[in-house]
Amino acid sequence: MRSVEDQQARVTAAAVAPRPVRVAISEAQGLLCAEEVVTERPLPGFDQAAIDGYAVRSVDVQAPAETDGGSAPAEVTLPVVGEVRAGSRQPIRLQPRQAVRVDTGAPLPTLADAVLPLDNTDGGAARIKVLEPVRSGDYVRRTGDDVQPGDIAVRAGTIIGAAQVGLLAAVGRDKVLVHPRPRLSVISVGGELVDVDRTPGPGQVYDVNSYALAAAARDAGADVNRVGIASTDPKRLREVVEGQLIRAEIVVIAGAVGGGALEEVREALSDLGELGVERIAMHPGSVQGFGRLGRDEVPTFLLPANPVSALVVFEVMVRPLIRIALGRRQPMRRVVSARTVAPITSIPGRKGFLRGRLMRDETTGDYLVQALGGAAGSSSHLLATLAEANCLVIVDPEVSEIRTGDPVDVAFLGQRG
Repeated sequence: MRSVEDQQARVTAAAVAPRPVRVAISEAQGLLCAEEVVTERPLPGFDQAAIDGYAVRSVDVQAPAETDGGSAPAEVTLPVVGEVRAGSRQPIRLQPRQAVRVDTGAPLPTLADAVLPLDNTDGGAARIKVLEPVRSGDYVRRTGDDVQPGDIAVRAGTIIGAAQVGLLAAVGRDKVLVHPRPRLSVISVGGELVDVDRTPGPGQVYDVNSYALAAAARDAGADVNRVGIASTDPKRLREVVEGQLIRAEIVVIAGAVGGGALEEVREALSDLGELGVERIAMHPGSVQGFGRLGRDEVPTFLLPANPVSALVVFEVMVRPLIRIALGRRQPMRRVVSARTVAPITSIPGRKGFLRGRLMRDETTGDYLVQALGGAAGSSSHLLATLAEANCLVIVDPEVSEIRTGDPVDVAFLGQRG
């Protein structure tokens, strides 16, 4: 049997990232930035009020010093000579010992060097009493405080999230160069399959794989085409696969490595390229296929019919390929060490990827993990336990049993992985 690491190396060597494309910033979320976004103008673009209040000269709101007789300092009052709203284009020049009412984001009048918050005054309309002074620069957003011309707003290799989209908009960029989502097609084969909108007859089961694998591929970041159930007739199957090789960077065919389906798939695809089916030293999902088909040598996977096995093989082999195509530097799931809360058994000679529930020890903060699904090798069909799992427990091939309290590697599932 080929080792998991050898098979992963073989698969990832076939990764080809689609060429970067320029997209609207509203469509860039979750993608990897493929350029250094250099700003051309300062942010903010002008001195502006950071709070609702009154634009003032800071020297005009300082209370006079106490007199030699120890009397209380005189109160400071200023006339309000105008108002500037956010978005105003009319310049105003502030004269000494005057105040101008300003909204948050409003341009600061000439000579003003501070904003007196409303709470620091009596809120007067024609004249205000200063209850607490401010210093120069208080509550003012200076030109270029955030970004200066020539600064890099978003670096190449950054995952574009809400903050990056906001910054791109703030510096006036409506489009950005990104690594696009790789296109992935999912096909199910098997004479026993029916779609979920039909009632299964005797010996028939619902097509779980095309739905589950399509969801897993979207979660990994791919642009997914769920083809659904394809005929096992070699000629018709070949037509379906050829159609997907034209439109996709990755093709996944589930239900293609067991029983008579394997021979039908081999007959249909034999002259499209090299497609090997091997036993990989892992469980579940030891029997799987991989090759590069079509003129563009599209990476193509053959996965088991068992939904749990198919999802685990997808997680271990297909997902890293998607992440590499997206330009991610770390294509593998995050792995942590956890202590087992119950014994775990695994199949000797195969690397185990067992469903588990990851928890935290409330006292120590350490990770704890509980394996789900029963004894190794007897529960790979239990899809419900995979739905409950939030991690995969990774067991080395030379280990057959892990005792309670022993450490074990655990890979996160879901968005946090």
